[in-house]
Amino acid sequence: MNPQNMMQFMGALNTFRTNHPKFAEFISRFVKSGIPEGSVIEITITRPGEDPVTTNMKVQQADLELMQALKNMTPQG
Repeated sequence: MNPQNMMQFMGALNTFRTNHPKFAEFISRFVKSGIPEGSVIEITITRPGEDPVTTNMKVQQADLELMQALKNMTPQG
């Protein structure tokens, strides 16, 4: 990633953290403590005026490797 793209990404990440502090802290908690293979992550999205839609995924080794690569790309803050 070139430096300009990295700066834009970090700016967007900081804005996300500012706009959604509880969600960012929730995610950070599990990224820091680790999510073991076999864990299930579930998410529900409710659009205005629509029924909720829920999905889930079972964490695989490849997912853990991707998360580690992303952690290595971003300064911890």
